[in-house]
Amino acid sequence: MSTAPAPWLAVDPERCIGSGRCVLSAPAVFDQGDDDGLVRLLDPAPPEALRAGARNAAALCPSGAILVGGAAPQ
Repeated sequence: MSTAPAPWLAVDPERCIGSGRCVLSAPAVFDQGDDDGLVRLLDPAPPEALRAGARNAAALCPSGAILVGGAAPQ
């Protein structure tokens, strides 16, 4: 029996303002919706090699819609 990795990232699309900084910082982890431009989380448990970009994306997010650590943004 295999288990999925625990989430390491969470996003709140309701807080997202569509700046796209997350996609520029970590395109393998984040995307933007074609219809609304809001953040889409591609990988909630990215490999270690992608985590620096994800951390940078969270730091650059102007609306605080990305949380590193797995809990939902407040």
